[in-house]
Amino acid sequence: MLFLTLFYTFFLIGAFGFGGGYGMLSLIQHEVVVNHRWMTSAEFTNIVAISQMTPGPIGINSATYCGYTTLYHATDSMLMGILGSLTATTALVLPSLILMLLISIMFLKYMRSPLVQNIFTGLRPAVVGLLAAATLLLCNAENFSSYAESKWHFFISIGLFAATFIGTKVMKINPIRMIAYAAFAGLLLLY
Repeated sequence: MLFLTLFYTFFLIGAFGFGGGYGMLSLIQHEVVVNHRWMTSAEFTNIVAISQMTPGPIGINSATYCGYTTLYHATDSMLMGILGSLTATTALVLPSLILMLLISIMFLKYMRSPLVQNIFTGLRPAVVGLLAAATLLLCNAENFSSYAESKWHFFISIGLFAATFIGTKVMKINPIRMIAYAAFAGLLLLY
């Protein structure tokens, strides 16, 4: 019965939790701490801290840890805790998966339609604008240093940016490898 309640709770959170993982945290907290009393507020705070430190989306990480904690506390069995993790994670992701499958089916069915083609043609400039805006928002003193603060750091930041751009676009180096190179260069510059 606890599995079904856990699945249903996290399925609803996945279906109605808008705003990404951080938007879901208040829903998760309300359900697991206030509504069902599966854990204390302190335990949930620890789960959020661990979810922020581990790789992956914070909403999914929180669901995984909440599922584990809930069933582990109820049964004192590590296996049941793992099954609780799988249950909560699957339930949280399932609404998005179903929605994306439905959208994909509809897209494949109507992608040759002139209306759909015109919509995507109109969206291209908007997407380019959104990406450009995000790029410009990241071109700030925190990411590129400030010329007034330190000319040395500013020119190194610009140089790393140019080297990464040339490496990925001109030399066709894998972006993940370029990120590793830039991280290594940044570590060298710390000394």
